[in-house]
Amino acid sequence: MSAPSFFAREEHPALVPASERGALLANPGFGKVFTDHMVTIRYTEGQGWHDAKITPRAPLVLDPATAVLHYAQEIFEGLKAYRLPDGGAALFRADANARRFRESARRMAMAELPEELFLQSCRELVAVDREWIPEAEGGALYLRPFMFASEVFLGVKPASEYLYMVIASSVGAYFKTPTGVSIWISEDYTRAAPGGTGAAKCGGNYASSLVAQQEAIREGCDQVVFLDAVERKWVEELGGMNVFFVFEDGSIQTPPLGGTILPGITRESIMLLAREEGLTVREEPYSIDQWEADVASGRLREAFACGTAAVVTPIGRVRGCNRDFRIGNGGIGVATDRIKARLVDIQRGVAPDPHGWMERLF
Repeated sequence: MSAPSFFAREEHPALVPASERGALLANPGFGKVFTDHMVTIRYTEGQGWHDAKITPRAPLVLDPATAVLHYAQEIFEGLKAYRLPDGGAALFRADANARRFRESARRMAMAELPEELFLQSCRELVAVDREWIPEAEGGALYLRPFMFASEVFLGVKPASEYLYMVIASSVGAYFKTPTGVSIWISEDYTRAAPGGTGAAKCGGNYASSLVAQQEAIREGCDQVVFLDAVERKWVEELGGMNVFFVFEDGSIQTPPLGGTILPGITRESIMLLAREEGLTVREEPYSIDQWEADVASGRLREAFACGTAAVVTPIGRVRGCNRDFRIGNGGIGVATDRIKARLVDIQRGVAPDPHGWMERLF
């Protein structure tokens, strides 16, 4: 269906008072402060997408036999609306999130939401909850579009009913540490295998990574890095972020996608910006042994992780059962800092946007 001309709007009986909202926005953290409203759209086989609404944010009521609770047909996205210098707001590359959402739905045998409907749902929610966008440095309004199988049925098949929703969270910096994050090499667990769902943004990928992330925390690390499922030697990605390597000759490298790595929108943006900076960018396999050897020889100078939530985060230390090596000075390197600044300046509206990545909303 084409996007409806408007979303039905339910009045909110008790908006969060401005004074309380201001206190929350002063230090929102990440993923704990939620706005007043949410978007819902339903899909029914034979009827298509319908019943688009903006309503007060509220708990869901689900039948115990709702299909998602049993067979995990669920996908989600993450994108941000940024406050602009003149007080307006803009979305960063929301069209790319809309495309990836459709691709994830296809992989999970779910109904595909039209991209324009995805975009309109995000625009509508930001417009109604615009006062929730933090003005502090590093702040943004994080949007979480998601969809799940809502049919009440216990047979193993693609559902015939889905509920699409968007909620929003006022956020600050994802990592609080001023230096580089430490990562733990997972040797017992893998994130994805060829033919699996590694390239889809589905909750199951994240659920399966949590035991490895738990291990990383026990070992005193901030994040986990996964190796490939076949040879257990090639670096793939972190628990929720893509990874880049910066070498002494100024080139940068990131693992190729190949179906087992999430095609990150921040990842793609960084590759384009780095090439515009005159850097050589390679998408090539990189082994954990080579990573350690290149750090020891000085060939590798920096490493960083990237994603919508954390944007660009330097990796300062890598540990494993029989490994422990420090990258550079343990903090952000010159190239990482330059790439991050270029990206963030575009997102914040303080630098030119030659690629049309920012969609101004108001």
